[in-house]
Amino acid sequence: MKTNNTIIARVSCVQKNLFTLLPCGEDKSVNADADTELLGKLKGKFYNLGLEPPVVGDYVKVITNDYGDAMIDEVLPRTTAFKRPNRSGHSEGYVKNLLEETIVANFDYVFIVTSLNQDYSENRIARYVSITLQTGAKPVVILSKADLCDDVELKVEITQAVCDKADVIAISSLTGYGIEKLEPYLQKGKTIAIVGSSGVGKSTLLNTLNGDNLMKVNHIRDADGKGRHTTTYRHLFQLQNGVWIMDTPGLREIGVLDMEDGIDETFSDVVSLFDQCKFNDCSHTKEPGCAVLKALADGTLSEERWATYLQLHQENEWGKAKMMQIAKFTREYQKNRYKGWDV
Repeated sequence: MKTNNTIIARVSCVQKNLFTLLPCGEDKSVNADADTELLGKLKGKFYNLGLEPPVVGDYVKVITNDYGDAMIDEVLPRTTAFKRPNRSGHSEGYVKNLLEETIVANFDYVFIVTSLNQDYSENRIARYVSITLQTGAKPVVILSKADLCDDVELKVEITQAVCDKADVIAISSLTGYGIEKLEPYLQKGKTIAIVGSSGVGKSTLLNTLNGDNLMKVNHIRDADGKGRHTTTYRHLFQLQNGVWIMDTPGLREIGVLDMEDGIDETFSDVVSLFDQCKFNDCSHTKEPGCAVLKALADGTLSEERWATYLQLHQENEWGKAKMMQIAKFTREYQKNRYKGWDV
């Protein structure tokens, strides 16, 4: 007689319709022994009801039996999550989730890795910090390859000024410079999501933290400082010190949907000026009594910081407009299908 048993597990990898699951204790602590890994599938209700499937980092309820079957029955509430616009063309059952999709969940810190070479971009860093703040996790900006930079401290100061809600740490995985400053985040059981462009040194950093050749490293091109993505899919794994790492390739589109709150938190000093303007509908361009123009004039607000704030808001509004267009198209598509049109 087949006996069913319900357990809690954490999703460590998703490949098509198969989910690699790590069984957990009652406190959600994961047994990292590879022998205990399960391969699970979704119960039919996910498809029948159009429920959002689990992602890497999710905790799920799993029904197992004596024959080794593992069926995912429920996704438990998430503490944090990265989302991005969903352009995958899901079937009719997933229409209600069209605007955005979750790609990883349940992380404590986000390591935003950018190298101190051609990759360095204050705008990109501010964008990632804004998106991270929107999730509720703590952003940690890691300026890698400090050994290739002549003005490391200046870059740290500039980055900290742009992103005052984030911790900023300069490191060199080659020389070991600054690595010890990461220790407060490397607590056993904590989960860290790694984001950043290709070629910035994410894999080298993880190898350094693990003290082993954990990740394959691809060399960057000397001409433009860029590299190829070393990792091809998102997965969760554990370092030797017990820290869980989410390696997250393909996160360049995160936050396009709506990161307004994260932007305003990142630029809280700018937002606070708005309440000081003489007029409630101040456009901050030419009105008398504008606190923003005054701050720009006396240097308390830099032109670069103001321009970055405006650009991020512009990107955010563009992203929301595009998602509205996609939603409208999808509604028309479904309506036409029901009419029997060939579209």
